Amino acid sequence: MIRRALALLLALGLAAPAAAERFIVVQSTTSTRNSGLFDRILPIFRETTGIEARVVAVGTGQAIRNASRGDGDVLLVHDTGAEERFVAEGHGTARHDVMYNDFVIVGPPADPARIAGTRDAAAALSAIARARAAFASRGDDSGTHKAELRLWRAAGIDPAAHSGTWYRETGSGMGATLNVGIGMGAYVLSDRATWIAFGNRRRHRIAVEGDARLFNQYGVVAVSPARHPRAKAALARQFVDWILSAEGQAAIASHRIGGRQLFFPNARRRNDAE
Repeated sequence: MIRRALALLLALGLAAPAAAERFIVVQSTTSTRNSGLFDRILPIFRETTGIEARVVAVGTGQAIRNASRGDGDVLLVHDTGAEERFVAEGHGTARHDVMYNDFVIVGPPADPARIAGTRDAAAALSAIARARAAFASRGDDSGTHKAELRLWRAAGIDPAAHSGTWYRETGSGMGATLNVGIGMGAYVLSDRATWIAFGNRRRHRIAVEGDARLFNQYGVVAVSPARHPRAKAALARQFVDWILSAEGQAAIASHRIGGRQLFFPNARRRNDAE
């Protein structure tokens, strides 16, 4: 009887570490956290697979740097070019489209740059610069920040030359930057999902939307175990397979606030290269 009890305790002791390892680290963005997306979909993933996904929510650039050091098992961000470089450099197995939404430029009710209703985002930024109207930038190498810089380049303007005057860089995530921008009556480029979920809008409103250059694609990549042996390849693959599956895509589509859908699934699988 004693031997049986000892054997059972030993078996339980050996099984406990294995059970504790049923989790993955997902390096992702502040927009997926601020919008509440992960709060919606990750419990469904865990119920389906028994795997817990622990999210590190930072800017896309930082998320990619973290994953490039092997700090994580899955990357889910929104800078397609940087994601493809991550794979090309051997850090990831393959990149897959997973969902999209768009960016918007929000601004104060006074609209000092007179851009409300404008569909050309680059022209709107030119007007902001001409008016020297306050603009709050994330300035954090995030996917949103990179999209913003592409728009400034399209406008032929180097905003860094005006840093600290009408152009302010917060070095913070999307929610914090919106708080700063609204507090100072500034224009802000935001992903639409975070803006819909944001609770401190005061009288700020969307000024610019609808430009094709405001399209915002998200991708998912499993970290390569060949490059990073600590990566939990099998569990990461289950996450990628699930989020690209009909169930995962339906979970993304079901995330709504006030009846408004925040992300639009568009999964497209590419061949994995281990």
